[in-house]
Amino acid sequence: MGSEIDYNDVGVIVLAAGKGTRMKSDIAKVLHRVANKSMVVHVVKCAKKIARDNVIVVVSHQAQKVKDEVSKFFKVDYAVQEELLGTGDAVKVAIPGLKPSIKNVLVLCGDVPLIQESTLLYLMDGHKQNQAKASVLATDVDDPTGYGRIVLDQQNNMLCIKEEADATENEKKIKKVNAGIYCFDKKFLISVIDEIKPDNNQKEYYLTDVVEIARKRHEKIVVITMDDPRQVIGVNTLEELGKVECLVQQFGK
Repeated sequence: MGSEIDYNDVGVIVLAAGKGTRMKSDIAKVLHRVANKSMVVHVVKCAKKIARDNVIVVVSHQAQKVKDEVSKFFKVDYAVQEELLGTGDAVKVAIPGLKPSIKNVLVLCGDVPLIQESTLLYLMDGHKQNQAKASVLATDVDDPTGYGRIVLDQQNNMLCIKEEADATENEKKIKKVNAGIYCFDKKFLISVIDEIKPDNNQKEYYLTDVVEIARKRHEKIVVITMDDPRQVIGVNTLEELGKVECLVQQFGK
């Protein structure tokens, strides 16, 4: 897959700034371990396979501990998010670190340790083949609780991503959910990042708002749906951490 597509122009931003308050632990969320390695190390390993020297890890809570942990295994660049103002703000602080040669930006979360390289290549191939400005990785789940919902129109065009806290009762029934992994055209991303506003119940800058901005600008957005929702289980609680630990053997991590 993807042999005719060039990945040298891809930069990866790994979001690893969150506290993870629901983990009920003093350890930063991404430092919790799965298969004897911190979650963020699994994610960075996957990112490095694709982008080699073009990986930026965004840190904030326990920044030095996260840097020390990642640096044991990999050489990456870091960006510091001074305040935890949401994913849109996290990406914004990382953008200046992207090299001029980067044309496409892959955004990953540091708490999805089961993500596979083949899935990221599938997303990027779809992004490049469609010449999209924004591509969103989605998956269909039986229980969408806690996920952002992918809202489509009658023609299956993407309208927006609704976070659970902001979703209507009807939107909460949607089974197609946001995996929290995106690919953006870099020029487009830079042009929209300042348009994101914290007009939501969390008062945060949501990266997902880029989709709505792109739609208003009549830019091309694609939804790439993957078959295996297990790969994008985000870990927000110790229960989810246990679930991922059980699954990790199946992925040969």
